Amino acid sequence: MDTAYFDQHDYAIRCEWGADGIAALGPLSDVIIIVDVLSFSTCVDIAVGNGAIIYPYRWSDTTAEHYAQSLDALLAAAHRSSPDGYSLSPASLQRIPTGTRLVLPSPNGATLSHATGTTPTIAGSLRNAPAVAHAAQTLGQSISVIPAGERWADGRLRPALEDWIGAGAIIADLTGTRSPEAEVAVAAFQRAQHDLMSYLAGCSSGRELIERGFAEDVRLAAGFNQSACVPLLTNNAYVRHA
Repeated sequence: MDTAYFDQHDYAIRCEWGADGIAALGPLSDVIIIVDVLSFSTCVDIAVGNGAIIYPYRWSDTTAEHYAQSLDALLAAAHRSSPDGYSLSPASLQRIPTGTRLVLPSPNGATLSHATGTTPTIAGSLRNAPAVAHAAQTLGQSISVIPAGERWADGRLRPALEDWIGAGAIIADLTGTRSPEAEVAVAAFQRAQHDLMSYLAGCSSGRELIERGFAEDVRLAAGFNQSACVPLLTNNAYVRHA
């Protein structure tokens, strides 16, 4: 496949799904924004906004334990239903203390964070969309927004509505020529922006979380422009961008 057709090189503001999107758009990008609304990016925003340092990690297994130990960091629980400590539940991170070092496993957001190479990488969500857009344009002009999506049982990418809306929320505040993909993401956000909670609660990912008892996570993720935090990946950790 000739990737020249898929790198959206004619446009300053680009948008494409998942790891393949990073592979296609990354080489021409000054900045990459990872959008995993339910829930990696929302977790990172809340934790980093509180002054924590978040180390994204793909796996939730013994290698994650060893990685956390090597960093003298805590390890988030493998399941958000864990009654103790931190997890991939945004609600569990609302009171994380400043200076906490936390390894946060995530099969989607964390995996994509480590796929961007040396390109400046930001974790974006609905909560910090305007702040992320502003910061990104201080770092470069060619900006790629990557909705993470979810995974079907066989590992295939499942495009997720909440990430498409979140990508559009960020792109809406970016200036520059937009690819058609980026334009349609903005249209999705504009269609949903006046009732974000209903869209997130009604989409497949949101319904799953609510039925599992995590309605608060969905509520936190739907809070548009609630945060001025810009989590920038620095030395393999998300820290607050000045």
